[in-house]
Amino acid sequence: MVEYLRRGYSAALTPAAKLFLAMRMTPDMITWAGTVLTCVLALWLVPAGHLWQSALVITVCVLTDGVDGVMARLSDKGSSYGAFLDSTLDRVADGAIFGAVALWYAGQGDSMWWAGLAIGALVLGQVTSYAKARGLALGFKVWGGLAARGDRLLVLLVGMFLAGLGVHWALPIALVYLCLASAFTVLQRMGQVKKQAQEAAAAGVQIIDPQAVVAAEHQN
Repeated sequence: MVEYLRRGYSAALTPAAKLFLAMRMTPDMITWAGTVLTCVLALWLVPAGHLWQSALVITVCVLTDGVDGVMARLSDKGSSYGAFLDSTLDRVADGAIFGAVALWYAGQGDSMWWAGLAIGALVLGQVTSYAKARGLALGFKVWGGLAARGDRLLVLLVGMFLAGLGVHWALPIALVYLCLASAFTVLQRMGQVKKQAQEAAAAGVQIIDPQAVVAAEHQN
């Protein structure tokens, strides 16, 4: 859902992208800066109990996450490395946000159970992203699901915001939903890849190079 909305507000990011380009900044620099800012704010504010405040500032960071992409399009400096960097650092930012929630529950939140669930939501979310990336890398089509990255962050941030305003059950419900939705999405994507692989095998089509797959696995 959030991925579709991003297309609508990309135009709103253009002035900021033009400003950064005028300052001789590169898309990769903005990618790094956004990730570092998100990590610092999350790990500083959330464990200290500033839930609704952190939800607001992290939301701003998430909404402006596309500035580097707009800069790349405007300057024709987009690259495969830039896409790789952006995707990789997204995983780092996710780890900081969900990890900060786990730290809050382990501390002021006073619930190791919910802290564990926050870690579970993080792991399942990372596997969701990996399943798509791995499937695409192997030549399969992977789409849809209830828990794309933008959707996961939206649900978590809304839960944090409401919890910070006194609706204490909002964040636990968000974490339960994220675990279930991410698990469902992983299984859905596994099913998509399995079906395509079976169809390709039945048709005698070689989608991937088995030797390349083995070599890649040894590098992971």
